[in-house]
Amino acid sequence: MRDWEPMSGPAAARRRADLLDRARGYFKAHDILAVDTPALSKYAASDPNIDSLSVRAQHDQDLFLHTSPEFAMKRLLAGGYPDIYSICRVFRDGEIGMRHLPEFTLIEWYRLGFDLDAIIGDTLRLLATCLDRPRLVKSSVQHNYADAFAAFAGVDVFEASEEKLADRCNADPGLRPEIGVHRDAWLDLILGTIIAPQFAHDCLTVVRHFPSSQAGLARLCPDDQRVADRFEVFCGDVELANGYVELRDAEEQRHRIEHDLETRQRDGRRAYPPDLSLIDALDAGLPACAGVAVGVERLHMTLDQTDDIRDVVTFASETS
Repeated sequence: MRDWEPMSGPAAARRRADLLDRARGYFKAHDILAVDTPALSKYAASDPNIDSLSVRAQHDQDLFLHTSPEFAMKRLLAGGYPDIYSICRVFRDGEIGMRHLPEFTLIEWYRLGFDLDAIIGDTLRLLATCLDRPRLVKSSVQHNYADAFAAFAGVDVFEASEEKLADRCNADPGLRPEIGVHRDAWLDLILGTIIAPQFAHDCLTVVRHFPSSQAGLARLCPDDQRVADRFEVFCGDVELANGYVELRDAEEQRHRIEHDLETRQRDGRRAYPPDLSLIDALDAGLPACAGVAVGVERLHMTLDQTDDIRDVVTFASETS
């Protein structure tokens, strides 16, 4: 293939277009409003696991390309918007691999008044619609996070030490000091390399109730404060969706953002300026809601049964 040529052809583009048409049809059928939010901001996500891309504007002002439309969409909800969705390009620095590109397309939506069961059901129906496989809803399997670790990896997520988690990963001497005492990083590694590869490839698997230390922007479970009302959906070992019942407590969210920034600084990563407009929106009153993000390219990879994201994009950025 010559350097100027697209990486995939018209047939793949048509399948992507059809997939997106089905997604928009699902949202229209459920009266979910399409919205647009800015891609550029003075602020960046505080998540310790995500790095933002920055651009230099006039007068030496740093701006950041959004990693998700989440903060802006929550401000819309606090401002009185109904159920909403967005399909947009997002940007994440350093995400390069067979399933990752620094620029990709995200479907994100929010449903008012949905609890964890309701938003999981909504997500399964959307994914099945996008993949044009309605039977995926009934054939789906659900596991609590702790149960999945016990059943598929023999790990007690609440009791296992970092050393034991490292041993379960068969971590070499180079990896152990790199991850160190970052317990959630060890858990992520086990989920991605040991547990998810055991999931069935012909159905959707839901992992729900992630540990509270991985809550991020999710509320803690009212029945068990050790876990958050957060879930992920997999097809085989490919993560398709990440969602949760939203945290609405402004002070708790402020504390979590401050903790994220401290973690970034401790790890030698850039601590971005926090977007306090989200805190202001929560203070004003975010309605009870749940939200989900789905990567379009991951969905398209599942549809086309390919393991390489470059098979489903027209062009990959030069950084990849």
